[in-house]
Amino acid sequence: MTRTPPRRPARLDDVQAEAIVGAPDPAEATYVAHETARALVQRGRQRSGDAELVERLVRLVETEGLETVAEMWASSPADTLPGTLWRLYVIREWVRRDPRHIVLNYQRGLALAEVAGVIAGVADAPGPEDVTNTADRILSGVFDGDLDVALDRASAFLKVIAAGSALAAESLDATNDELSAAITQRAGNLLNTAEELRRAAAMARVGALE
Repeated sequence: MTRTPPRRPARLDDVQAEAIVGAPDPAEATYVAHETARALVQRGRQRSGDAELVERLVRLVETEGLETVAEMWASSPADTLPGTLWRLYVIREWVRRDPRHIVLNYQRGLALAEVAGVIAGVADAPGPEDVTNTADRILSGVFDGDLDVALDRASAFLKVIAAGSALAAESLDATNDELSAAITQRAGNLLNTAEELRRAAAMARVGALE
């Protein structure tokens, strides 16, 4: 028996918007994830062909809350716009919740000579405040800069943090093997996310991040 593919909604109507709070079907959830992500990026850059839809989707973020909408992006692949915005959202929340340790590892990372190589091509080393401010602007729909540059800077930031975390892990090797291993794994995860953002930036530069 031939299976009919899920229908892609033509527009996000009020009923579909309300479904975000509940449990929309997978096809609809994917559609809403991509459309909300696109709307937030296009609003700031004023490049949408449907200004009314963009405004409705942005209002959806404002009324339901960014956290609720961001959850819709969580299962999106890293090489998509909603997947990329999800990673920016997680970085923003992480910096807000643990600023002291992040700043400490950032400073440790900047002190390493090899860090100059991992942030090559970035105008200046982006700090925690710089990254979170940019993420705020993108996620609130007011960012009017180049998305690829913002993603490259977020990637560089994570690489600096990863370097600082690895240095902290080394200092713990002799006193706390278990904690050192956990920090080393975290540094590896940060590098993986940094690479995902770097690839997303490359896609954004050629208009392929959707």
